[in-house]
Amino acid sequence: MSGTRFDRAAEIFGKHGGVLRAGQGIRAGIHPGTLYAMRDSGLLETVSRGVYRLADGSPMGSPNLVTVATRIPGGVVCLISALSFHELTTQIPHEVHVALASGAEEPRLDHPPIRTYRFTGQSFTEGVETHELDGVTVRIYSPEKTLADCFKFRNRIGIDTAVEAVRSYRERGSIRVDGLIHYASICRVKRVIQPYLEAIL
Repeated sequence: MSGTRFDRAAEIFGKHGGVLRAGQGIRAGIHPGTLYAMRDSGLLETVSRGVYRLADGSPMGSPNLVTVATRIPGGVVCLISALSFHELTTQIPHEVHVALASGAEEPRLDHPPIRTYRFTGQSFTEGVETHELDGVTVRIYSPEKTLADCFKFRNRIGIDTAVEAVRSYRERGSIRVDGLIHYASICRVKRVIQPYLEAIL
């Protein structure tokens, strides 16, 4: 009997890329008792509090980003974490940088460590890309939007980080100056970023 329950639950996990929040799993038809029995028997691994994945799945390539996307579905990966994802920084982020809409509730995660930033209006909604990581859809700002954000939050992440990112962006070769200016205008840093663009691009 438990084999059948577990098989059904594993099938539901499979349809969601192998990763689910407990609440998602229960709403999808997995009995709470089945969920916890699978966890206790080693069929599920705990990714973060309340987030589980099938233990026989392939190793996760981006466990921290997947956890944040699962636990904070309204957030967007931003700033240094987005730079790292787009390979525009030499920094290794020790916490996941997450953009939240102004007024959104502050998330509580035991792992991974996160740093939240409040964005308003178009600066929150524009430039969001979706990427499939480990079977989970993760929202991440585009390279151009991220560069604009880095200049907007230069006092918090450091101007050197922003300038390094622009240089790395130039070295990649596919430069979208119009996109950069567009997002710089939205983030109200067009005058700040322009001299760096002129010097570097």
